[in-house]
Amino acid sequence: MNLERRPDPDALLAQVEAEERRRAQGKLKIFLGYAAGVGKTYSMLEAAHSRKAEGVDVVIAVVETHGRAETEALLQGIERVPPKQIEYRGVRLTEMDLDAVLARKPQLALVDEHAHTNAPGSRHVKRWQDIEELLNAGIDVYTTLNIQHLESFRDIIGQITGVIQRETVPDRVLDEAAEIEVVDLPPEELLLRLREGKVYIPEQAARAMENFFESGNLIALREITLRRAADRVDEQMRSYLKTYQTPELWPVPERIMVCISGAPGSERLIRTARRLAEETKADWFALYVETPGGDKLTRQNRERIWEELRLAESLGAKEVTTLAADSPVEAVLDYAREHQVTRIVAGRPLRPRWREWLHGSFIDQLLRRGQKIDVLVVSNEEEEMKEIERVKLVHGGGGEAMHGLLAILLKKISRLSSL
Repeated sequence: MNLERRPDPDALLAQVEAEERRRAQGKLKIFLGYAAGVGKTYSMLEAAHSRKAEGVDVVIAVVETHGRAETEALLQGIERVPPKQIEYRGVRLTEMDLDAVLARKPQLALVDEHAHTNAPGSRHVKRWQDIEELLNAGIDVYTTLNIQHLESFRDIIGQITGVIQRETVPDRVLDEAAEIEVVDLPPEELLLRLREGKVYIPEQAARAMENFFESGNLIALREITLRRAADRVDEQMRSYLKTYQTPELWPVPERIMVCISGAPGSERLIRTARRLAEETKADWFALYVETPGGDKLTRQNRERIWEELRLAESLGAKEVTTLAADSPVEAVLDYAREHQVTRIVAGRPLRPRWREWLHGSFIDQLLRRGQKIDVLVVSNEEEEMKEIERVKLVHGGGGEAMHGLLAILLKKISRLSSL
């Protein structure tokens, strides 16, 4: 059957409106890498020199060279906006002078280290918020970012490296960027740069190679970075095709819902739902159901629940909802049917198995009663860490352990990608 191919009027209108908004704003280019030392800042400065040679008005708002001579050499020839000094507890801290950059109003500003946390007393807590203000003022921005700083990858990369990243940026930062350039370097070359002292001073380099910069870690991080960049290209192609083809060529998208409970590991559920929504190009929802015993929740429990609801909102959930109900299962299923949810993400119960056998678990009831709705059960983070430790013990130390660990974690990533 031949389907007539014609532009979707609604999609075309939305595209025109989006283009008008984009024209009024500055454009963001992200130099994306998988670890420190791959050359993100160097590549950004090289690109800035090329733009300057084309006649573009370029300034350095903030660039961190970390003492690397080849990077510092590229600072020459580009105007630098003097940084701002902030006093905090008797210490003088240096930060980008946002107001000075806005007043200077260049065509292009270089703002290194996108995930940086600003000194107390700054207008914004995070540097990515400074960048948004520059973009809203019509200033183009070049910036650098490592994959581990994306909020939705915080858990899985923490499992790979053993380091939980505290400085993160919302995934929409990457999704909304006008351009992404992956700065890639084979792990063996990065390790050579470490040994030669081109990334950290010798003492720091030795510690790094024993921990975060272990070969298996770098291979996994590189894999995730390249896959995330490929997903971004796929999304751009989907957006283009959807605009210029008839709606009949596009199936109804999936809808994903995550159940928030306030239990340990719920943040991981939220990030899993966000990654699934990104992979399947689906809308996603977050729901917390408060039962009659909710008044017995401790202050810590309530604060954790509110933090989780705010996290879901910041990661782009289409709707974040709190309901009161006698039966959590009925409330979840009623909400899911009302919003045409096709997949529910929930956590594995933490209570003893014998109680589940006697009374039945929330998950068991969802599976029995949630007809035509898939349920994805995510294990607790502590259980995952125990599995990682078990693999290390089974395979021994060094490379063999990391290969076993890497196989497990990449299998998990692949499983998520295939859902």
